[in-house]
Amino acid sequence: MKNSFINKLVVVVLFFVASTASTAQTITLKLHHFLPASSTAHINFMVPWCKKIEEQSAGKMKCQIYPSMQMGGTPQQLFDQAKDGVADIIWTVPGYQAGRFPITEAFELPFMIYSSEKASRGLWNYAMKNALSDYKGVKPILFHVHDGSLIHSTKIHVKTMEDFKGLRVRAPTRQSTKMTEALGATPVPMPLPQAAEGLSKGVIDGAIIPWEVVPAMKFQEITKFHTEMPAGAPQISNNVFILAMNQARYDSLPPELKKIIDANSGAEPSAWVGKIFAEDAAPGRKSAEVRNNNFYTLPAAEWKRWEKATAGVAEEWVKDMNAKGLDGKRLLEEAKAASR
Repeated sequence: MKNSFINKLVVVVLFFVASTASTAQTITLKLHHFLPASSTAHINFMVPWCKKIEEQSAGKMKCQIYPSMQMGGTPQQLFDQAKDGVADIIWTVPGYQAGRFPITEAFELPFMIYSSEKASRGLWNYAMKNALSDYKGVKPILFHVHDGSLIHSTKIHVKTMEDFKGLRVRAPTRQSTKMTEALGATPVPMPLPQAAEGLSKGVIDGAIIPWEVVPAMKFQEITKFHTEMPAGAPQISNNVFILAMNQARYDSLPPELKKIIDANSGAEPSAWVGKIFAEDAAPGRKSAEVRNNNFYTLPAAEWKRWEKATAGVAEEWVKDMNAKGLDGKRLLEEAKAASR
């Protein structure tokens, strides 16, 4: 009886040790971003991506997602939160830190992108070849663009370049700021979460924002007028996004878990996210339609005026790259080829 008791006790102890070891083996990655949990980025991209790595690791690796800057800080600080190990993974717009990531800014130049899916794939390849020096300290998981910006306004429906005069327009990045100024408006640089408050309080009169994010931030309720590009024309503006991991955190993973992160990184995952954002443009637009908001599509002749007026933005970017000792013309040509 004594031996039987001891045997049972050993079995219980071994089971407890095994269970504890199994629990200890689960690695939880903290993923931090700036949009609400109702956003396309959160629901259709980050949650499925995290589910993939959890399933492919048989539960040994999972994410804890913190939306809406729940871990503290501002959207401009997200990249450094990953670099410094405050968060394990972040999703952000590098261009929120003006001038810090100049090489990938090529994809934010006016009228560059036709297809968000193709451009996201091309952006990854372009960044891996040309821009890794800008992203030291993190492991890029994927790069992507959104579904293309348009002009949303509260009081004046922008139909011609002349309508920009006197308008204060939110611009997300350095290149979109230059574009907004070239069109005749007064640019007001600010991250997306501040734009809704800025519009509702009258701090700004309009914003450069894609359809995809409109419902999550309730821009369809704040703005009444929407100006779109003609069918077949390139997007007026776009943003570069990055999903990036702290390099030391990645290096600390066991080889089999590194392989899972690697399998869900790269050109094709980037294209997958670009496609998700493009597909969610229609529901975003629908949210404004049901409120009977006002829509206007630029005629081809007026669009050409906008394109001509903003051509100097790309020319200035080329000069900036040349001043840094890079071949700006080559980089611009590569970005154009990669984004179309």
